[in-house]
Amino acid sequence: MTPTASLPTGRSGRVLTIWTPEDKTFWEQQGEAVAKINLWISVPALFLAFAVWQVWSVVAVGLPGLGFKYSTNQLFWLAAAPALSGATLRIFYSFIVPLVGGRRWTAISTATLLIPAIGIGYAVQDNTTSYPTMLMLALLCGLGGGNFSSSMANISFFFPKERKGSALGVNAGLGNLGVSVVQFLSPLVITAGVFGVLGGDPQTITKNGQQMQVWTQNAAFIWVPWILLASLAAWFGMNDIADAKASFATQATIFRRKHNWLMCVLYLGTFGSFIGYAAGFPLLIKSQFPDVNPLAYAWLGPLVGAVIRPFGGWLADKMGGARVTFWNFIVMALAVGGVLYFLPSGPSGGSFTGFFLMFLVLFLTTGIGNGSTFRMIPVIFLNQAMQGVNPADKEAVARATKDGNTEGAATLGFTAAMAAYGGFFIPKSYGTSISMTGGPEAALYIFIVFYLICIGITWWHYARRNAPMPC
Repeated sequence: MTPTASLPTGRSGRVLTIWTPEDKTFWEQQGEAVAKINLWISVPALFLAFAVWQVWSVVAVGLPGLGFKYSTNQLFWLAAAPALSGATLRIFYSFIVPLVGGRRWTAISTATLLIPAIGIGYAVQDNTTSYPTMLMLALLCGLGGGNFSSSMANISFFFPKERKGSALGVNAGLGNLGVSVVQFLSPLVITAGVFGVLGGDPQTITKNGQQMQVWTQNAAFIWVPWILLASLAAWFGMNDIADAKASFATQATIFRRKHNWLMCVLYLGTFGSFIGYAAGFPLLIKSQFPDVNPLAYAWLGPLVGAVIRPFGGWLADKMGGARVTFWNFIVMALAVGGVLYFLPSGPSGGSFTGFFLMFLVLFLTTGIGNGSTFRMIPVIFLNQAMQGVNPADKEAVARATKDGNTEGAATLGFTAAMAAYGGFFIPKSYGTSISMTGGPEAALYIFIVFYLICIGITWWHYARRNAPMPC
């Protein structure tokens, strides 16, 4: 007879003492319903984390018009600092869910987003705010970037192997929408005093020769009530899984696993590309097509990449993560070649339409690849843990399943940490290439070479016939 989890109400009842999603009877009777509740609370919390993480991509652009006397280089660092701190925090966040509990950490980490959101809202109202203060607030936005690792690790515990790709794709894909929404929504909410006297006084800027009032603080304040709501929903609505508890030493075994490092490379190629292209797209448009308004188009790329990510996870569940990832990297390499073709220096002589469409293909493939690689990771570690285990030995199977899920969750978080550095290095590669050669071509050629390496890794280790770890 299959044991069932007791789910009493009250705070003490938020801990699931029995959680066996691979047991079909358990999953159908009560596991699926509980898992979905946790997923659908996790999604908006992660959405808000991405919004706060990327808010400086919008705020930094408007600071000179508000009278802030920062250099161009200082503004660049304000936009880049959240990527650096977020990627670094992800390393620590990768291991925290089994130490603290998914419910507790989701609520606490979401609530910490209030610090940069409120801080930025007040700081931008005073153009004498010091640069070190602004830089510190930018670094604190990395709290949002860090949340991704813990969120994905947590959700991976709730779903069975055949559903992990779809669930992680939904969590990450809808969460990634925060990147696009913050770029689209911020220019709109700063045009009105939506918070009345609570939101502070407007600032006066000159645009197209005319003076107008703006409430720049709204770009940060608009997220505050939603952060509060999401934090409360996580605390009172989500669950901790007792069997997901593990020490750091137990999780640290992933550093001895070859597949941890291989998947770091592959996820850098997918999510690192997504967040890096999102951060650098407006600047690249402006530098190559000066007559085009980048803010009118740039948000569409991250939108496409975020929306398609759940499909990537679903497709990987149906066809296999390695197969989807392999062909996805081939398309990514071809799409970068297309970008090179449509640059002003390319054979086309410069076509913004072609350039933009090729980048939409790139964003599309980063989204699909994000979903498929994150389906590969838990499957790899679960299969690895089950090697040599007698299926008839239920105790051994349960122990191996727990070990595989623990290592898979830690790897999900750690690979996400490594990949987030793409948010800094891709735009920086554009800048270095332009300063050294006069154009971004050198950076784009390096990206193609990297994707070819990813194709080779995926094929040899995971996708070919008789691969060491098919997934």
